[in-house]
Amino acid sequence: MSPLIRSALPVRRAALSATALAAALALAGCNPSSGSTHGDGKRSPDVPTATGEPGSALSALGSLTVKGRAPKTGYERDRFGTAWADTDSNGCPTREDILKRDLTQVQYQDGRCKVSSGELAKDPYTGQRVIFRRGSSLVDIDHVVALSDAWQKGAQQWPAGKRIALANDPLNLIAVGASANRQKSDGDAATWLPANKGYRCDYIAQQVAVKKKYGLWVTRAEKAAMGKVLHTCPAEKLPAGGNPTEAPPRFHAQ
Repeated sequence: MSPLIRSALPVRRAALSATALAAALALAGCNPSSGSTHGDGKRSPDVPTATGEPGSALSALGSLTVKGRAPKTGYERDRFGTAWADTDSNGCPTREDILKRDLTQVQYQDGRCKVSSGELAKDPYTGQRVIFRRGSSLVDIDHVVALSDAWQKGAQQWPAGKRIALANDPLNLIAVGASANRQKSDGDAATWLPANKGYRCDYIAQQVAVKKKYGLWVTRAEKAAMGKVLHTCPAEKLPAGGNPTEAPPRFHAQ
């Protein structure tokens, strides 16, 4: 055998070994490029393709469309209708409905609708007690999926009635401390999470529920952040309910 042939044999053997290894990995269902795994074979929580139990928020997360964020061009709050429209026709603005739902020790100015005072026993975002008094700015009603975020992830293409429905849907609304809400601004899960870690699973589950209900998409970074939280609570149920996804026709001209 010539020296040239002998020198080529180790290279050929190495190539064959690498090919055999790749084939073995494929047969075993392994794909090194599909994301990191723990020693027990479970996918790392920051991989957005993970699935959860049926009916869970983690399972629903896997059904959301992943796309890039669209431009914010054209966004205005009034594109989602007059603030706190009474879309459920119960005689009270949506803001009052959420205050009544989320506060304790509620007092009214008019006997049944206009909340004058109450207590947020535990602000979901901070875990702190917050007192509400009309005219002060200590309690906000937050859109869990911010309207600006929704605009950039599908809502700019909607008819007016659907945008108004989202803005006033109790599924997308929660009473929170004003300071934390203003820190959140219009951030998604990739840029902001509640400081109260004990509420993060509820918060992300609610965001997933709203985005699934209305057909809003998520960015890749957002989905990864949501998955990381929901991996700590894989049985967290997907919230349901709220109002229809179309406001009554009388609001469509707003």
